[in-house]
Amino acid sequence: MRRVMIIGQPGSGKSTLARTLGEITYLPVAHIDHIHWKSGWVERDRAEKGRLCAEVHARPAWIFEGGHSRTWPERLERADTLIWLDFPLWLRVWRVVKRTLLHYGRTRPDLPEGCPERFDPEFFRWIWNTRKTGRAGCQALYTTCPDQKTKVRLSSPAQVRAYLSGLREAVAVGNLGIPHR
Repeated sequence: MRRVMIIGQPGSGKSTLARTLGEITYLPVAHIDHIHWKSGWVERDRAEKGRLCAEVHARPAWIFEGGHSRTWPERLERADTLIWLDFPLWLRVWRVVKRTLLHYGRTRPDLPEGCPERFDPEFFRWIWNTRKTGRAGCQALYTTCPDQKTKVRLSSPAQVRAYLSGLREAVAVGNLGIPHR
């Protein structure tokens, strides 16, 4: 496990999982929102996002969470592990509301400075409007993932906890080739 790609729809827990995996494995974490947004909620242009994603892909080790699906083929090609967080809409919306309330007016760790958390009706519409197409895109990537890669689909918080517990054990006994600190 050296390059981990995490996908899922908004509110599925990609950023939280990436941070926890980084703590367990000591692999560097990249958040797509740092690439997608500049300070002040200014969206980067497509070419710049593609270039920044390619820079992450080229690194020898990473945990890269998030979208920008145009770059998923290149990311998957470099990844050795694909994790799909496939959670129901109601749970994802609840999590987005919860994180908005928890961080309201402040910048979350997975966002660039100058992007304070806020209630954004457009974002909630986007979550609703892409509930089927977004999941279909994740499922297509997961289904076509080459057999030599490790594929993990987690569809409940209990499955995530069990996965992380197993990973902690594997790292502790040296079964992942990750140095124990």
